[in-house]
Amino acid sequence: MHEFVDLTEAVPGVWAEVRYATSHNLTGHPLAGYTAPRALATHEAAQALAVAFAQAKRLGYGMLIFDAYRPQKAVDDFVRWSRLPEDGKTKGEFYPHLDKTQLFPLGYIALRSGHSRGSTIDLTLTDATGRPVDMGGGFDLMDERSHHNAPGLTAEQEKNRRTLCALMAYAGFAPYECEWWHYRLMKEPYPDEAFDFDIV
Repeated sequence: MHEFVDLTEAVPGVWAEVRYATSHNLTGHPLAGYTAPRALATHEAAQALAVAFAQAKRLGYGMLIFDAYRPQKAVDDFVRWSRLPEDGKTKGEFYPHLDKTQLFPLGYIALRSGHSRGSTIDLTLTDATGRPVDMGGGFDLMDERSHHNAPGLTAEQEKNRRTLCALMAYAGFAPYECEWWHYRLMKEPYPDEAFDFDIV
């Protein structure tokens, strides 16, 4: 499996709620290739995440992973979904102010995802019990509110976002401006690959 590892095994204590293995996501169905709710990543990404997690624990936080490696077939599944007529099932939670046709042009979904290279992780901070802290918007909310410098956040929400960003930057991850939860390992081992093996 190209030396990919399960992040919950490689970084003991990290929690995972792999949304794309369930129907609780943008598309309303489990994505192609997600045959198990596992968060896989390269060894390098796992080692870096361990550094961030160790720092988070010192500050009294936990970490919850929503997604990591994403097969190319899952990315293609997104594309198919975006071309289907709007049924409104997930719009209220995930893209309340946009048409699904806008999600690609605005950069929320891509034809090729950094996740398919195995060193990008979607995650949030939690309290010690595993409950996510308040980030001012949920995972995969396709909205300006998810941008790193979004207006209208409370002081606590801004602090939580800055803390996550600082922890991930310390460990060698770069943020994505439009999504507070999305971090890419800067020294990723497969910068030109798009893997497509199933998550099992």
